[in-house]
Parts: sequence; structure tokens; C-alpha cells
Amino acid sequence: MLKTKKLNNICYFVTDIERTARFYGEALGLPLQRMQNEPGEPDWLIASTANGIDLLFFQAESKPGNSPIIVFDLEEGGIDDMVEGLAEQGVTIVTPVSHSPGGWSAEFADPDGHTLSMYQTAEMPRQLKTMA
Repeated sequence: MLKTKKLNNICYFVTDIERTARFYGEALGLPLQRMQNEPGEPDWLIASTANGIDLLFFQAESKPGNSPIIVFDLEEGGIDDMVEGLAEQGVTIVTPVSHSPGGWSAEFADPDGHTLSMYQTAEMPRQLKTMA
């Protein structure tokens, strides 16, 4: 199901976005972009790596085990179909399809409870089955 999908991002929940910016930007030297979803919401960060996988940092409750989250990119869309297919196979859906910066995301758990995610841009269709 995801074998043809590109690993796109690794998402971290961090307790202090400024401390994170100093560590990854200054100490590690990664180029950081500061982003904001809506006015008044906390900034989030993107750090691009040489192999094209972005590190995303969101300020949220952070504890070992809920971060990082590996994010698969659904370039063609179809996130609703993917989540439905996983649920039909008995996979635990942690977060149903939800609005995410620039698109849609959903999280699911592996058998040991590790969270994985998928993302698609808003421009792509959320369902592909009915389009065939």
C-alpha cells in the first residue's frame, strides 16, 4: 500500500520551538524556514536535508514515544482511500484525515504502537477509487 510512496518528512513535536530553532539551526547548521498556519498560532519550522527529506518541528506536548513521526507523501492524493484500506485491515487509526498545513494528513499505528503518518496536498483528490 505504501511501498510506492516516497518518504517525505519526519515530524517532531517539541516543547520549545525557539530552543529547537537554536539547536537545529545554529548548533547543527541546518537551514530553517519559519512557518505559521494562522495568525496567532505558534510558528513551526522546516529544516531541509540534502536527501530531500524535510524535518518538521511543531510546538506541542512532547514526550518520548509520540515523536518523531515518519510521514509518507501521497503525491497522487487518495488519503481517504488509504485510511479506509488500513482500517479494513485492522490497523489502528490514531488521527483520522484532518486538515494539515497545505493539505490533509492522517496518522496510524504499527503493531507496537509507533505512529506513522501520511500527507497529501489540498490540490489532489482525497478519494481515487470513485474516480477510476
